[in-house]
Amino acid sequence: MIHTKIGTIQTLHVVRKIDTGYVLEHDVLLHHNETDKELEPDQEVTVFLYQDKKGQTIATTQLPAIQMDTYGWAEVTEVIPNLGVFVNIGTTKEILVSKDDLPLFENVWPQKEDKLYATLGKDQKGRLLAIPATEGVFMREREYAPFELLHQPVTGRVYHTSREGSAIFTEEQYRGFVHHSERIEEPRLGELVKGRVIEVKDDGTINVSLRPFKTHSIGPDAEVILKHLEENGGEIPLSDQSDPEDIRGTFNISKAAFKRALGKLMKEGKVEQRNGKTYLTKQ
Repeated sequence: MIHTKIGTIQTLHVVRKIDTGYVLEHDVLLHHNETDKELEPDQEVTVFLYQDKKGQTIATTQLPAIQMDTYGWAEVTEVIPNLGVFVNIGTTKEILVSKDDLPLFENVWPQKEDKLYATLGKDQKGRLLAIPATEGVFMREREYAPFELLHQPVTGRVYHTSREGSAIFTEEQYRGFVHHSERIEEPRLGELVKGRVIEVKDDGTINVSLRPFKTHSIGPDAEVILKHLEENGGEIPLSDQSDPEDIRGTFNISKAAFKRALGKLMKEGKVEQRNGKTYLTKQ
């Protein structure tokens, strides 16, 4: 049945013209606004098939890069809390990515203009959905990163994010991983991020840092510490002698980075340490 072809590109014959467009074989409708061509009965036309809200099979001559079992990048056009996000696949029909295929926490859902690497699938009612690519798809389509990439800048899209870290796919099709300690905040799914390569692994994947170089990170880290002090009554139970895990648990930075930032703040007279704690100074 033609119903099973929803989400694919097909070549069909025109059966007849109607006021709103054309009827193709299998009772598929091709509206005037879905084609820029004048067609005649019996003529063949290549179309992409989808369903409208009434469940009718609709055709369009705007052919998307994404189909059933074919992956491509789709831009997010709308975010609907508790439902999911809609993406543009290159046709007049925008497709839903269900919340079931998005992160649990909506603060790391894609936003408008973010992009997801996806294919098309169907829900239980036969309606089209966009399905983000899995880790297996990216590992199958990736290129092997050369060792010369070490310490070089990279740009990529986040395709998986969690408390442990973020997986990215770079513009060169390298698979990268950003450990949670190498990002200042958790990036969104589909977000374009820029970083630098800190390791090229034997399997051709890369580890990436989104944090600035150490010489440049003292400023941002110091600002985070100051803000935390201001929000906690001018006192925190941490010092340069504190346990590294306690420091990372509070600021998501290493003990070395914490000590550099703290040293800067102490030199500027903004904080002081007493009895294993850090205090804002009265200025």
